[in-house]
Amino acid sequence: MKYSEISHFSHPQHKLRFEYNEFPFKCDGCKEVGIGSRYKCSICDFDLHMHCAIPSPTLFHPFYTKCSFQFMSAPPGDIARYCNACEKDVSGFVYHCKSCGFDLHPCCAKLPMMLDDGEVKLYLYRKVSSPCHRCGRKGRSWSYRSKCKNYNLHVACVREMLVENWYELYSGSGGGSKGRKLETSIPSLKNTLYAAHNNTRRKKGKVKKCCEIAGLAVQFVISAVLGDPTALIAGVVGSFMSRT
Repeated sequence: MKYSEISHFSHPQHKLRFEYNEFPFKCDGCKEVGIGSRYKCSICDFDLHMHCAIPSPTLFHPFYTKCSFQFMSAPPGDIARYCNACEKDVSGFVYHCKSCGFDLHPCCAKLPMMLDDGEVKLYLYRKVSSPCHRCGRKGRSWSYRSKCKNYNLHVACVREMLVENWYELYSGSGGGSKGRKLETSIPSLKNTLYAAHNNTRRKKGKVKKCCEIAGLAVQFVISAVLGDPTALIAGVVGSFMSRT
C-alpha cells in the first residue's frame, strides 16, 4: 500500500513524503542502495525504501518454511550479521528469525518470486546449479534464473556491482552534477554479459543477440534488488546494456 505522506519512528521530527526519482540514494533505514520509489524528508535529506518505510511486522518466506521473521530496526546481538539472501552485511533495518538466526534485508525479503515483463520471465531460486553471468561461480546467494535456464545472476553479485560503482552512481565522475542517469551509471554491468562468452565459439552476431536478451533479464534483477522492480527503471538499464 502506498501513501503520499507518512510518519515514521526512525525520523519523528518530520513527515516523509512519497517520491519517485531515478537518481540513486542510500536508504537511512537498512543502509543499502536504492532507486526509484522512496519516502523522503527533503529538509533532512532522509530517505527510506518503500519496504523500509512500510514494513511488515512479521514475515514468512517460502525459502524458509519453518521461519518466522520479525522486523527489527537494528540487527540483534553484538556480532556482525549478514543477509542470507545477498550475503552482504546487515547494518540497519532487518527481518530476523530468532529460532534459526537467519537475517534478510527488507528489500531482499520482499524480492518477487517471479519477474515478468511479458517477454522475459525470471524466477527466484535459493540455489542454482548453473554459473552466474557475473562471477562465473555456482551456488552462493539467491539467484534469478530465466525460464530457459540460460541466464542466471546472483543477488549478491548485483549488490557488489552497485557497491563498486556507488561513487559514480551517486555523484558522477569528473565533478559533474550530483547524480546520473542509469544509462551512464553502472559501467561494470556493460561487460558482465559479454565476459561470459569470452571463451565460446559463438559468432559475434549470436553473442550480441544472446547478451541483449540476457540484458533484459539483468535489468529486472537490478531494479528488484534496488527495491523498486519497475519497467521504467529497468528499461533504462536494459537499453544501456544492449548497446554495442
